[in-house]
Amino acid sequence: MKRFDRKFGRELLSELPHAPAVYLFKDESGEVLYAGKAKDIRRRLSAYRNAGRRKAERKMRTLVREAHSLEVRLQKSETEALLLENQLIRELRPPFNVDGAFDFLYPAIGTGRDGDRLVLVLSSEPESVTDLDLCWHGTFRPRHRARDAFDALAFLFGRLGHLEPPSRSRFAPLRRGTRSVAFRRVPEPFLDPLRHLLDGEDDGLLALLATALLERIEARRTAAEVEQALRLLNRFHRDDALRLRRARQIVGWPVSFVPRQERDALFIRARRGQKDSKEAPCIGAASPGN
Repeated sequence: MKRFDRKFGRELLSELPHAPAVYLFKDESGEVLYAGKAKDIRRRLSAYRNAGRRKAERKMRTLVREAHSLEVRLQKSETEALLLENQLIRELRPPFNVDGAFDFLYPAIGTGRDGDRLVLVLSSEPESVTDLDLCWHGTFRPRHRARDAFDALAFLFGRLGHLEPPSRSRFAPLRRGTRSVAFRRVPEPFLDPLRHLLDGEDDGLLALLATALLERIEARRTAAEVEQALRLLNRFHRDDALRLRRARQIVGWPVSFVPRQERDALFIRARRGQKDSKEAPCIGAASPGN
């Protein structure tokens, strides 16, 4: 008898419909090891039952070996199955699920001014940054592309203005994984185009930066690095910020910031072309805003 049949019942598959569902592999204490979704639950679990020795099926074999029980929750549609799977992964953080389980994978970029300084912050927990009046953009994923875009902005504004030394910062200590930079002598008109770029509205900031940096000796000395940073930001605007904006528009998300807890669900709805029925959330630094 196959291990799958021995553990979860010989009749399980024959009793399941060809329908969307979420399935949960659990350990002996009932803790969820893995949450998955299926468009056709009978076919999906059949793949677990018949998993062979191929490398691509290793995770299936491991789950069948480690799990003590299996729960199936039938859903009305594949979209509902996707949304429930996403919710369970974020709430339960099953050890065999990586995608969507870790908050640090979902950074946001904050922009604002502190007196005469332009301030940029990269954080997966914008609600923890309470001593700055920032407008938040994102949430973005993958993390490395948001981090690279943040570094490119820091490099370019460092050539345009003057980077404030960390020793002079009056900001409260930031959480681990949160980064901030501040620049003096960056003209006020750069803030709105910066926000438009990060919100996916337009990439006019790039032309403004390119023109302004032509007048800076240090920027001309590092022309290759400046060009590389501008190209990276152009890709980030096209592949990340604009993509998030289009998803917001499809579902009718009422503001420009999407919290990390809502991002995956928003893209699931966008792929299905579903309008979001939620009321507009409160606007603020720790919630969807500006």
